[in-house]
Amino acid sequence: MDNLTIALDAMSGDFGPRIVVPAAIQALNRYPNLSIFLVGNLTEISSFLSKENTKLIAQYQNDSRLILIESTTVITNDMKPSYAIRHSQGSSMRIALELVKENSAQACVSAGNTGALMGLSKLLLHSLTGIDRPALVATIPALNNQDTVVLDLGANAECDSDMLVQFAIMGEILAKTVLKIETPRVALLNIGEEDIKGLDKIRAAAAVLKSNDQINYIGYLEGNDLLTGKTDVLVCDGFVGNVTLKTVEGLIKIFMSSFKLSLNHNSFLMKLLSKWVQRKIAKNFCYLDPGRYNGACLLGLQSIVIKSHGSANQKSFFAAIEQAILAIQTNIPEKIATSLSSALPKSE
Repeated sequence: MDNLTIALDAMSGDFGPRIVVPAAIQALNRYPNLSIFLVGNLTEISSFLSKENTKLIAQYQNDSRLILIESTTVITNDMKPSYAIRHSQGSSMRIALELVKENSAQACVSAGNTGALMGLSKLLLHSLTGIDRPALVATIPALNNQDTVVLDLGANAECDSDMLVQFAIMGEILAKTVLKIETPRVALLNIGEEDIKGLDKIRAAAAVLKSNDQINYIGYLEGNDLLTGKTDVLVCDGFVGNVTLKTVEGLIKIFMSSFKLSLNHNSFLMKLLSKWVQRKIAKNFCYLDPGRYNGACLLGLQSIVIKSHGSANQKSFFAAIEQAILAIQTNIPEKIATSLSSALPKSE
């Protein structure tokens, strides 16, 4: 397997290097062909590296598998994207993306400001021909060991029908490439399954998808079908997608925690029963853990950019790094670019 190189925005997210550094070391331990650029405040990064295995860290640095890159500023989550982009010089996010632009890294992972990451990625790395705006996409676990590709998850709060069609085509290509589904089912997220339901842009996108004989379009699905496995690709605008995903994740957390029985029982038998129930719940429903599918790919760029949850812990950020590795290994941008020209509607 070829070597992999990923640039990490170490200052991003709610916890910055506290989470990114140990996740990076975990990834280097797991993948012997992986090299990582850690971009950020070197004093902060070094303080967290000192808590890891110092001999191992030294070896990784000697082998150029761990390279520290200094940044001078941070794009915070509360910055307006337009302001953040104008003042992005020297920031950890921009430097990480520039490493991808100059082909020093094959992918960038950041838990930072979504709007700024979207804008800088499009500015520096450019969209694929035929794609108006990239979309955030993730593969969500569903029933019966199935997975569903969902997009957009927050990169574009407002979308027209053309963008929804582009998202559907990119999602279909991703399902074929990553999930190995020969003919993925594609659906639009809507407020009902009837053709007359929904906004004009959704109905217009549906009409285009119906007429495209290269897409296995199955119609509208409602939000309660997200985890049922009824479709392989579910398409919506970024506002709806982000709200839907976070609502589902919140409900999953409530569901999981509600089954964690308290161990503060006087009875030894109750303690054993409680532990047994928790193990059964963890075994049967662990696939629903949001931390396991953290990392949304900005699909539609000429290069690979992965957006992690801002609140990600080490396990979640490690999952985002693994998403970047998968995208590199499957060569997502090139496969989408190759398939787009024949799949996009022809302009009249």
